Amino acid sequence: MHHVAVLVLPDVVAFDLGVPAQVFGHPDERDRYTLTVCTPSPGLVPSTTGFAISVDTGLAALTTADTVVIPGYAPHDAPNHAVLEALRRSAARGARMISVCTGAFALAPTGLLDGRRVATHWRDAAELAARYPTVHVDPDALYISDGSIMSSAGVAAGIDLCVHVVRTDYGEHAATEVARRMVVAPHRTGGQAQFLHRPVPPPATGLAPTCEWALTRLADRMTVADLARHAGWAPRTFARHFVAETGTTPQRWLTAQRLLEARRLLELTTLPIDQVATRTGLGTAANLRLLLSRDTGTTPTHYRRTYRGTTP
Repeated sequence: MHHVAVLVLPDVVAFDLGVPAQVFGHPDERDRYTLTVCTPSPGLVPSTTGFAISVDTGLAALTTADTVVIPGYAPHDAPNHAVLEALRRSAARGARMISVCTGAFALAPTGLLDGRRVATHWRDAAELAARYPTVHVDPDALYISDGSIMSSAGVAAGIDLCVHVVRTDYGEHAATEVARRMVVAPHRTGGQAQFLHRPVPPPATGLAPTCEWALTRLADRMTVADLARHAGWAPRTFARHFVAETGTTPQRWLTAQRLLEARRLLELTTLPIDQVATRTGLGTAANLRLLLSRDTGTTPTHYRRTYRGTTP
C-alpha cells in the first residue's frame, strides 16, 4: 500500500485538492493507495472559493507518507517554519514530493526545487521564477517529473500529473483505468502553451496608427519597409523605434498578431486550415502548422478540437 498525504494550506484551491483525492482516495484504488488529508492547524481550512474544508489531521501525517501532494493556494506566501521543516524531513527520508498548480510556492522556499525544472499555472510562472531564481520554471509544461519531485501546471493539469503518478507506480493499464473513470484522456498532447493568452505589447502613441493600419491588412504581404513607409520613417529608424517601444521587432510583432488572429479563427470559425493561413497572411497551411506548433506546442487541428470540440 502506498500512503499519499495531501497537505492542505489555508486558502486552498478546492479543485486542486479534489484531484488527488479523486485519484488516490477513490474506492477503486483501495488496494493501491491510502489517502490522508492533513493541514498545519487541524480544523476548518478556508478555500479560495468561499467555503471551508474540515481537516482533522495535522502535520504528523507527513512522517509516514510515501508521497506528499501540495495543492495550489492563494495568496502565494511561504508556509510557516513548521510546515517547511516537515516538508524537508519528508523529502529527506525519501518521500516523493508533488505540487499541483501553485502548490509549487510552498515547495520552493524549502530549497527542494533549487536547480530543478518546475511547472505551475502559466499565470503564476513569472512570479514563481522572480521570487525563486534558482528554480527553473517552465511556463509551457503540463506537468514535470524530475526524479522524486513532480509538479503540474494549473487546475486540470493536476489530473494529468496524478494519472502519470499512477502510471509510474502501477503501469499503463492502471493509469488508463483511472483516466477512464475520471473521463479524461490518459495522455494529452501539447503543453500549457496552447491555453496561454499572450497579448503582444501595445505600441506607444507614435506607432499606434501604423499598427492599427497593419492589423486591418494581415492577409496582405507586408514588409518592414511597408510599415516604415506608412509611419513616414526610414526602415532602420522605424525598426529602432519599434523595438524601443514594444520590446520586439516589427516582423516578430506582425507574426505574433497573425498567429493571434489565426487562433481566433480556429476557435470561432469552421474555415479550412489553408483559408485560415491565407486570411491571416501566414501563407500556407504548412507554415501555419509550423508557427502554431512553435507557439503553442500543438497543431491547428488539435487546437481547434480543444476549443470547439470539432475537427475541420
